[in-house]
Amino acid sequence: MKTPRFWNEKSFISDCLLPFGDLYDLATRLRLKLKSSYKAKCPVICVGNITAGGTGKTPVSLSVAEMLQQMGYNPFFISRGYGGRIHNVVVNKEVHTPQQVGDEPLLLAECAPTVVNPDRASAARLAIAHGADCLVMDDGFQNPGLYKDISLLVFDGRYGVGNGRVIPAGPLRETFDEGIKRAQAVVILGEDKTGIAKRTSLPIFYAEVKEEQPQNAKRDVLAFAGIGHPEKFYNSLAKCGLNVVKTHNFPDHYFYTRAELNKLIDEAKNKDLDIFTTSKDFVKIPLSLRKEIKVLNIKVQWQDKDKFMLFLQSAFKDKTNVATHR
Repeated sequence: MKTPRFWNEKSFISDCLLPFGDLYDLATRLRLKLKSSYKAKCPVICVGNITAGGTGKTPVSLSVAEMLQQMGYNPFFISRGYGGRIHNVVVNKEVHTPQQVGDEPLLLAECAPTVVNPDRASAARLAIAHGADCLVMDDGFQNPGLYKDISLLVFDGRYGVGNGRVIPAGPLRETFDEGIKRAQAVVILGEDKTGIAKRTSLPIFYAEVKEEQPQNAKRDVLAFAGIGHPEKFYNSLAKCGLNVVKTHNFPDHYFYTRAELNKLIDEAKNKDLDIFTTSKDFVKIPLSLRKEIKVLNIKVQWQDKDKFMLFLQSAFKDKTNVATHR
């Protein structure tokens, strides 16, 4: 799915879709209210959002897991495995394909063990059975199946909540006011241009998504991406001093065919361009073609990392089911 342009501002199309947005919001509220939550035997940190499309949840999730590892914990990721067809498995990077477990779990598994299952409670039990002493949920804020000890809401500071309306009239999975009630903190990536911080009394943590400077790359490049907001990726390439001559957008979580990839590679070669994609897309490229495509790696840089780590640590200590350090 590509993010509709009318989600950015209120418009006639958005007005027409408002009744459907109200129904979507009602369904979300009922699901959250009526379904009971399983409480895992170890702390659960949910890195979620209230908007559809890419806000930076996955980079934040990776950063959170790295911090937990630094604290001495053994975090496992749990993911629904969007787009995959097998469930309730611990991802094996050497065996599983994106078609089997989804693209994001393969990326997460580069950092920490990852369990794939839309049933988050079952995923939690499997992770704990394999040695997890804390769990990081990449997404799942609106999924009531598993109790969250800490919920972080991630916002793109430049985009905020778009037109502030619920799907399909806008980008929200639920209203801002309802979502913020269930969160313990807010993470804002980039400058808060839409005033998210002014709308809540929750702790606010600021961070930036920083690009790793590509090595041995031509200045002129062709870029492609299958993410919620591909223009963010192209802007990141430009920040690295690269001239993005040609772009190709694909739907979020798109699975590329070999023919499509070969076509992109041929186009880049014919125009004497290097070809770049995102780390999430790169894991879906067959090994035999990866040498033809470069990846732009990114990491989250916190404005006050120590303060955020203290928040995580203190929140863990407040929980009665906190796991024991290894």
